Amino acid sequence: MDRRTRGQRLDADRLGARLGERATLVQFSSAFCQPCRATRRTLSDVAGMVDGVAHIEIDAEARLALVRELGITRTPTVLVLDAEGEVVRRASGRPRTADVVAALGQAI
Repeated sequence: MDRRTRGQRLDADRLGARLGERATLVQFSSAFCQPCRATRRTLSDVAGMVDGVAHIEIDAEARLALVRELGITRTPTVLVLDAEGEVVRRASGRPRTADVVAALGQAI
């Protein structure tokens, strides 16, 4: 996990969408990123299975200031936020469903 992001708080205003009541999965994607599409499906499925979890997808190219601030260097990158918006986990690349569920366990 990247130390620049751990413990950092993000809110709905900065992300452009409402946070989940229990946790939020924030996905940074780009238009031509094939793994981003699969990641979108995985995170949407998990958010649909777990009450109070939201999935927010952010176009990295459209939000360059936020990408730079968070040190996002590739897509997909996923941040797992707890109920207060604190980053508790960060991963790059296509996640497995089991890994996303495990990461949510740290956030909830």
